[in-house]
Amino acid sequence: MNRVLTVILALLFISGCGQKDGSAKRIAVARAGDATLYLDEIPFEMIKGNSDADSAVFVQNYVNKWAKKELMFQRAVANITTELKNEIERQLDETRVNLVIYEYQRQMMLQKMDTLISDEELQNYFAANENTLKLRSNIIKALFIKLPAETPNLYRIKSLARSDKQKDLQELESLCYQFAEKFDDFNENWIALDRVSLEFGFDISDQENFLKRYTFYETSDSSSVYLIAINDYRLRGSLSPFEYVRDDIKRIIWNNRRIEFIKDLENGIYDEALNETRYKIY
Repeated sequence: MNRVLTVILALLFISGCGQKDGSAKRIAVARAGDATLYLDEIPFEMIKGNSDADSAVFVQNYVNKWAKKELMFQRAVANITTELKNEIERQLDETRVNLVIYEYQRQMMLQKMDTLISDEELQNYFAANENTLKLRSNIIKALFIKLPAETPNLYRIKSLARSDKQKDLQELESLCYQFAEKFDDFNENWIALDRVSLEFGFDISDQENFLKRYTFYETSDSSSVYLIAINDYRLRGSLSPFEYVRDDIKRIIWNNRRIEFIKDLENGIYDEALNETRYKIY
């Protein structure tokens, strides 16, 4: 019988019957140089439900991949210089230290750092940092619609899109659900004009002039009609609307708080070591 199938059947036998005394002897599957792969190191949970043939292919591929990696590693260890080995060890030690510190800091933040950010704190940051919160792109509040060129009642849809009456917008939404390829209502949220221009499939070269000139714009190609009804806009270089940068401000405040928390944690541990004479300079 194929060696791989034998290994699989052995696993099934061991898992089904087990050792009467509760112990389990490790079964060697393959050897590569001075390394040994054991049966319990193969992730058999990944092949549950597969046929014996598919399972055999998986195990064989896994063993071959393991062997190639081990043989390459052993050849590398035998041939790199002592200086390089020492440098690798240094990097591994540093990585381990940094990882342990990171996980401890994360644990302390989860337990002790205040993560609640009030609206008042957001507003205060916004007011104090207006010079750094300027828009880098033109933004709009608008309605964007993409319709097939042969859409019935197209004139009615255009008329409704120009209206600001609630009943007309409800009728527009109903018609768009029936016929539109795309219907995006950004009247409640700011969106970059660049993103909308991508929906049109062409570049608006002079966006500032476009926004000053149009509150409603339409264009078409051979298959579709594109409509945009602009309710409001802000130009690049002007102060960002608070609601547009609210989430950004929240991330900034949280990150600043995180940096301060870690700094205080580090200093606290340092001062504690000094007081307990666990830190000395010779």
